[in-house]
Amino acid sequence: MATLESLGLVGTIAEGDVVPVDSESDDSEDEEELRRAPGPRRRGPSRGDFSIDFVFGEAEAGGEDAWTAALRQLRAKKAATTLDEKIEKVRQKRKLQEREAKQAKVKDEDAEAEDDQTKKKECGDCSRDDEDVESEYSLDDESIFTTADKVKVKEKKRSKKGEVEAESFFEDASQYDDKLSFQDMNLSRPLLKAITALGFKQPTPIQKACIPVGLLGKDICACAATGTGKTAAFILPVLERLIYKPRQAPITRVLVLVPTRELGIQVHSVTKQLAQFSSVTTCLAVGGLDVKTQEAALRSGPDILIATPGRLIDHLHNCPSFHLSSVEVLILDEADRMLDEYFEEQMKEIIRLCSHHRQTMLFSATMTEEVKDLASVSLKNPVRIFVNSNTDVAPFLRQEFIRIRPNREGDREAIVTALLTRTFQDHVMLFTQTKKQAHRMHILLGLMGLRVGELHGNLSQTQRLESLRRFKDEQIDILVATDVAARGLDIEGVKTVINFTMPNTIKHYVHRVGRTARAGKAGRSVSLVGEEERKMLKEIVKTAKTAVKARILPQDVILKFREKIESLEKDIYAVLCLEREEREMQQSEAQINKAKKQLETGKKETGSESLERSWFQTREERKKEKLAKALQEFDLALRGKKKRKKFVRDTQNKAQMTPEERSQFEILKSQMYAERLAKRNRRAKRARALPEEEPTAAPAGPKKKKKVSVFDEELTNTSRKALKQYRAGPSFEDRKRLGIAQRRKGGNFKSKSRYKRK
Repeated sequence: MATLESLGLVGTIAEGDVVPVDSESDDSEDEEELRRAPGPRRRGPSRGDFSIDFVFGEAEAGGEDAWTAALRQLRAKKAATTLDEKIEKVRQKRKLQEREAKQAKVKDEDAEAEDDQTKKKECGDCSRDDEDVESEYSLDDESIFTTADKVKVKEKKRSKKGEVEAESFFEDASQYDDKLSFQDMNLSRPLLKAITALGFKQPTPIQKACIPVGLLGKDICACAATGTGKTAAFILPVLERLIYKPRQAPITRVLVLVPTRELGIQVHSVTKQLAQFSSVTTCLAVGGLDVKTQEAALRSGPDILIATPGRLIDHLHNCPSFHLSSVEVLILDEADRMLDEYFEEQMKEIIRLCSHHRQTMLFSATMTEEVKDLASVSLKNPVRIFVNSNTDVAPFLRQEFIRIRPNREGDREAIVTALLTRTFQDHVMLFTQTKKQAHRMHILLGLMGLRVGELHGNLSQTQRLESLRRFKDEQIDILVATDVAARGLDIEGVKTVINFTMPNTIKHYVHRVGRTARAGKAGRSVSLVGEEERKMLKEIVKTAKTAVKARILPQDVILKFREKIESLEKDIYAVLCLEREEREMQQSEAQINKAKKQLETGKKETGSESLERSWFQTREERKKEKLAKALQEFDLALRGKKKRKKFVRDTQNKAQMTPEERSQFEILKSQMYAERLAKRNRRAKRARALPEEEPTAAPAGPKKKKKVSVFDEELTNTSRKALKQYRAGPSFEDRKRLGIAQRRKGGNFKSKSRYKRK
């Protein structure tokens, strides 16, 4: 270890070493380095702004946790066995097979020592049941745990271009009084009491800047780094307004829109805690929870409504007594996400139904400055409050990157597994690009003996909330998630964020790494960067205010883990087969139960169709919108037909694809299908051969000539006589005929002097 320290390398955890606790106290060297780092520093949160026991939204005001309350609304329907139970079943089966194989080998090699060997095996069976991940690997090769990773500082290249501030249509109020306290903000006593109960000592910079402006009733466009208390910054002025001016009737006066269900539950929790000593009522309307319970709460007219756009529109069109015409304050949390193309149609519908005389507040860590986006929310003389830049990460975040060589893309799974088993063993969030990859990583890491959970859109709401609860309660060490968990979620104690692949944009990266280093604490992010993702890495290094480091894993360690993953492929397939069988069984049971109910009650399937809920778009419109979005996300590198066909042909010919090729192949198939369907819709429809009705037989005799009006006859007559008559003007008979026609219609015809005969 002394040799490693003299060389400036990071040592790894040996078999007999005590695992150090990776907290802000142990990372004092990193924090000192971050504080001493050169470069321009914006005004950011200091350690004094947060108390040690500060938590954003864990304990409910009434004693019940918000996540528990949400889980209580959901049905108690669970799968026959969980994924972790299936993984454990396959692991035990594999261990049993390995033991049997070893026993057979020992019998063949030495028949005389068979009794001694079997006794030793029986003694070791009990201890093996509780063996950890490290001992499992140490039997194969101890070198993978004794070899250290190299960590080098990545140099920042100076940018020659100066930042040009674009002219915007709002007033700038980013400067604030640094000495301002909660007592100086003229907040009501119930709010000050709730602030003290929650452990807020001093307001954070975004709170110092936003609360006074919000109390004035002005529209706000605010941006601050992740984990700096933006939720309290917009909830406190709203609560003060509701307390100062109590409602005269049960109506909803404040609407808070959030992009994800989990973020909605968290904002609702914080709002209830801040309003616990007042009479202000709140309601949560997000997808996945019970619709009837939400409808009953909306009918009572809560003061504050926290909702996701889809479920809100559902209630607006299916709950007759609920409307938004009385909304006084509209708040968009994660506003840049709410204003992008995914929520475009839904946001148009919501804003159309909202009151025009309202206060609008937009908050995000990566706020858009596009005037067209902000104008779509109908901001009136907005105030711009940018405490941090759009691309600023948390101030005490240590950023590390691992380079993936062009021909080593298949090493991603091995590198992530090595990091999670050797270095970062608990309080880790692993982000993947696709739901399928997240599920595979859950199975793979579970088979290696790690305590893992997953969070993505393919899970039910019960499973999603259960995974979050287990991760918060430290029942699992690693949470594998997609970008659904990247925004707004405040999970206490997350030490490390690992990016399996780099996200689409820098804004997505800022939100992902913002799950750690929150509320003034230290944290670390480790991102795997391929050759195609190096452009984004350069931009991150350029905008970073502290030193960015490059982590290098020894190649022999990566190879060992890659071999281990290849040996587990059969077990991964076995777990997937168990899942598929259970899913098919559940579908069959559901169909049988449905048929039984129909036989018992005598009702037909048509009865369920009458209860279908209405939506502001037709099915065809929604289908077209989804296809358009799929085409927008199409991978530009594979847009050409030849490139796509070559990629598909190469991957299909391979007996076994690498993990990266698997996920890319799945994405590509869906994108190609979307493109074909969109082309088919754009193409002119063919004329189909349909049996036409036979025309009725015309009566015998000479054909009658169609009567042509005088106007048509004169307009189409090009004879010499007609031309001469046109030049001379209308005759006396024509003028007389025209006068009679005008008198019949009630008009007044007067002949012009030039038409009178001399």
